[in-house]
Amino acid sequence: MKTVIYNATIVNEGRTFVGSVIIEDEFITDVIEGDASELVDDNQEQIFIDANGLYLFPGVIDDHVHFREPGLTHKADIESESRTAAAGGVTSYMEMPNTKPPTTTLELLEEKYELARSKSRVNYSFLFGATNDNVDVLKELDPRRVPGVKVFMGSSTGNLLVDDDDAMKRIFESSPLRIVAHCEDDKIIQENIQQFKKKYKGQNDFPVRYHSRIRSVEACYEASKRAVDLAKATGARLHIAHLSSARELELLEKTQDIPLSQKQITSEACIAHLMFTTEDYDKLGTKIKCNPSVKTIEDRSALRDALRDGLIDVVATDHAPHLLNEKVGGALQAMSGMPMIQFSLVSMLEMCDSGCFPIERIPQLMSHNPADLYKIDRRGYIRKGYYADLVLVDPNANWQVAEGRYYTKCEWTPMDERTFKWKVVRTLVNGITAYLDGIVIDGIRGKELVFEC
Repeated sequence: MKTVIYNATIVNEGRTFVGSVIIEDEFITDVIEGDASELVDDNQEQIFIDANGLYLFPGVIDDHVHFREPGLTHKADIESESRTAAAGGVTSYMEMPNTKPPTTTLELLEEKYELARSKSRVNYSFLFGATNDNVDVLKELDPRRVPGVKVFMGSSTGNLLVDDDDAMKRIFESSPLRIVAHCEDDKIIQENIQQFKKKYKGQNDFPVRYHSRIRSVEACYEASKRAVDLAKATGARLHIAHLSSARELELLEKTQDIPLSQKQITSEACIAHLMFTTEDYDKLGTKIKCNPSVKTIEDRSALRDALRDGLIDVVATDHAPHLLNEKVGGALQAMSGMPMIQFSLVSMLEMCDSGCFPIERIPQLMSHNPADLYKIDRRGYIRKGYYADLVLVDPNANWQVAEGRYYTKCEWTPMDERTFKWKVVRTLVNGITAYLDGIVIDGIRGKELVFEC
């Protein structure tokens, strides 16, 4: 089947221009700049999509999500959250290992791939979880199938906290894949909790506004510095997940003279830390409680500037659904995480409109760079010969988020009641429309991502 998308405003590889994209089956066969109206005819074997007034981006690649399957499917699963991804223009994702049981053996990893083959609406891959005890398994991972090894330097599900210094060093020395690190110092966090308990005379919970003082800038910085020092000492490739503070940016180097795939230390910012600050606790409470915590307005501004200037490489979501009754409590008892994948692209576009960065930075941070960083085969760009993972966005929709307009299984979002100017209207996965005007199309399945060695 041949599909022609014409009259689109295409944002791709640092340029914005009006043009057309020709798709045959799964792949882009041509990208034509300027008027291509002569391509439109009455051939019933072709699909013509008039994108006049719409922007066309490469599909978003989200390198950091939690879809909760297996073991936590009461709140989310691969089918429900991949539907949500499609509605947000996300055509590929990489899912984290802190499920139940955690993905810390080759057998459990293969079970996830089997689940995704039958259930995922968009393209998929899964990270492997490192522990104190499974370092020897890392060398058995297939680099064409597995994008990275996740290391939790702060508490997480099951036995995923790596708190043994020797094990941590061995992971950095022996991992054949890029290490994706959750950087929070657990010792500092526990010390902060004890200080609050002493101050509040043994209370077992505190108002959520103190979450950012418990999971503090110091806790993030010290763990991030430790990871960077280990990477430099061992030669390991390191990706620092969800940077949340201005101070952590001091650890990064702006190296634009080498390909991203060859850059030793890379970093990621997540939508929650780009959208929310500690001032939002008063209105949204535990709905914006996440690990690492949201920080100050100054921290948020520094992160946004780092995206503009190229200091941070990738934008992701850390999409992490919980039921609302699991978000009850305060800084200690309410669960951390929020469902964000449906709103990542439109949130970035709203930031663009407010002057944070030019629109051409958005596909760079959300599509091109994730594809380059992980060497994903033929994805992340609007290019001839690449998979047709594409998203059309209306720049003048002016719509409000409300119940029935979001798709996550947990049935809430901190974006509820927010008005967006931009709106995803169509998402194509491997050349097939997976989402259109509020409807996720049944029967569409993504493909397993392949990584070039």
